[in-house]
This record gives sequence, structure tokens and C-alpha cells, in this order.
Amino acid sequence: MAVFVSAVEEGSLVGAARRFGLSPSMAGKHVSAIEGELQARLLQRSTRTLKLTEAGSVYYKHCKKILEAVKDANTEVRETQENVRGLLRIAAPDTFGTMHLGPIIASFLEMYPEVSIEILLSDRYIDLVAEGVDLAIRIGKLQDSDLVVKRLAPCRMVYCAAPSFLNQYGMPETIEHLRKAPRLAFTGGVSPGDWTLTSPDGQMHIIDGPVRLASNNMQMLLSAALTGAGIAYGPSFVFGGSISSGALQLVLEDYKTSELAIHAVYPTRRHVSLKLRRFIDHLAVQFGRTIF
Repeated sequence: MAVFVSAVEEGSLVGAARRFGLSPSMAGKHVSAIEGELQARLLQRSTRTLKLTEAGSVYYKHCKKILEAVKDANTEVRETQENVRGLLRIAAPDTFGTMHLGPIIASFLEMYPEVSIEILLSDRYIDLVAEGVDLAIRIGKLQDSDLVVKRLAPCRMVYCAAPSFLNQYGMPETIEHLRKAPRLAFTGGVSPGDWTLTSPDGQMHIIDGPVRLASNNMQMLLSAALTGAGIAYGPSFVFGGSISSGALQLVLEDYKTSELAIHAVYPTRRHVSLKLRRFIDHLAVQFGRTIF
């Protein structure tokens, strides 16, 4: 199409050939190929002149619009890659996103006013490619996949309870005390695992037995723990603020708990848009300032 349009604008196949670095015969073959596909003559050629046929005039007008649309599309995509602009679709676990992502996303939008963000908060496993998600934040042990993973921050599991609960039931001092205490358990994780901890002598213990309250919403468990309903077990990004303020207290803090990590996960290293690279960098900086 581009050779055909150039031939019309240059007034000759020689001029079109010169524009594209082709031989005149090759430029002629480009036009002949289109004519053969359309079964219509587009140009009347002579040694000195080149004129559009009626069909050629119609085709020329459409080709100009198509080539301009292609040029605009190419320009827009290049600008998207080279400038921080456009839509980012982000997925994150429900509680983590609710508690920690709002200010981070707000500051990113303030830095880059031509970016818009759509965020999907869910504790289910999200297929980034199938659901058109640019980046997901995932916590804990990741499944093997072809996705690109960037570690953002550490996190650990904690056992904690409100002072009112500990005043009533006493601070657990042994594994058996912990097993007998009312427990608040999360059920909605992708890979929830057991309540585990390792004693100072290196022995690992699994805390089993009846659960007083089970929920697939970690913020509900946080609220229940704050009111003294029992001992909660969960990530420090949920309970850390309340522990720091004294509203909750660590239980068996001499025992070691599971270490997690917070990751940014995205589909490929190739052709990553500038807006996504900047957002990943922003996450790394912001999480680097936070102790979960």
C-alpha cells in the first residue's frame, strides 16, 4: 500500500522506488501484486506518465486513511513505551491492598498525572495473561511459572493477642498452652499452611486443635483479636501496626515463625512499558521504607 500511495504522490514508480530504496521493477511488482489480488487495474502506466484509474482513485483514498491510521497507532504505542502514560491494571491480595496500597498508588498517580490505575483486590489466584493484568503483588512462596518475579520486602508470620485476652487467659509460655488457647484462623490464603513455629532449640511445632473463629478475611480476624477474642496468627503486614502501638502483644516471641516475602510479579521482561517499570521502581522504594 505504501509503495502504491508513493507512486501516486511521486508521479512514477521510479520515485516510489527511490523513497523505499527499491528498484523500479520491484516497486512495480508491489503494485502488480495488489492489482492481482483485487483483480483490478489501479494505475495506467506509460514510459512518461502514471495515472490513477477509477478503481485506483477509490483505493488510493482508502490506502491513505489506512496508512495514516497505522502511523498514528505506531506513534501512540511508541509514546506509551517511552512516556509514563496510560492504564495500569494491578492485582493484589485483598487485605494487603486495602491496608497498604492506597497511599502508594495515590503518590504514584500524583507523580504521573497521565497514568490511570485499575486495581483488582482478591485473595484468589489471578492469571495475569488471561485477565489482562500488568502486575500482581503476591506474598509468600510462589508457584513455579514463567512469570517475572521481583522481591519487594520481607514479611513474617506472628502470633499475637490483645492485652485484655492475655490478662484473662494468661500469656502462653509453652506450646501446650498455645494449643489450648482460643485461636483465630485465616482460611482464605492461596497456600495457607499450618500454624507452625520453631522453638529456641530448633524443633518445629505444629499448632493444631479446635479453632475458635475462622474467617477468609484477615481484617475481621484483626478486629476480633483487638477485642480480645483469642490468639491470632498471620502476617506482620496485618498485625504489625497494632503490635507497634501496644494494642496487640506478641505471643511466644522467643520462638521463630515462618518468613514470607512480598513480590511484584509480571508477565514478561520483554517490551515492558515505561509506566510499568516506573511503578515497579516506586513499589520497591516505598516498601523499602516499610517494615512489615
